Amino acid sequence: MGPPIMERQTPMLPQNTAAENNDVRYMHPAAAFFHCAGKVAAILSYLLCGLFSESYVINFVVTTLLIGIDFWIVKNVTGRLLVGLRWWNDVDERGESTWKFESLNQQALDRINRNDSWIFWWSLYINNAAWVALAIIAIVKLNFDYLIITIIAISLTSANTAGYSKCRKDAERRANAGGQGFASSLFQAARGVRNMV
Repeated sequence: MGPPIMERQTPMLPQNTAAENNDVRYMHPAAAFFHCAGKVAAILSYLLCGLFSESYVINFVVTTLLIGIDFWIVKNVTGRLLVGLRWWNDVDERGESTWKFESLNQQALDRINRNDSWIFWWSLYINNAAWVALAIIAIVKLNFDYLIITIIAISLTSANTAGYSKCRKDAERRANAGGQGFASSLFQAARGVRNMV
């Protein structure tokens, strides 16, 4: 069984209108800070680790730990707060993998702050691009030890990017399907009233 459904947890967003939420610079400034700080800390650790320690093992452990912490923060905290989305992957008894998505209801999604959303999505994409660039540099320098770190980072950041992108598309699809269902039910109700007259 997956984690509890997020629709029951809508109190994480204030009950303001979309206009009021977008007048505020950030609805969740601490979440936005840690969303970016985790990424910056991991990249700085990768770039500057040689200044503090000559040991590759220590550099590997520290950088990988920071990458893992960033993955966890994005997946379990900032995705919910900044964009109202959540994803996970279930593996059944047969070993088949299934993506699971949750999002706030459409009214709550409409109240998501634009700045929160912007910082969430752009930092995800820029972080991925930065790790790919660092992997290319490691290949060019024939520095295969540090290439391993970039591959780990690309794997985790790509998982978050893919998970949240699929989750956003699923939320949009459900919102559109809900709108079409509402319109068709109105049409059927109007037709029923006309038949009664």
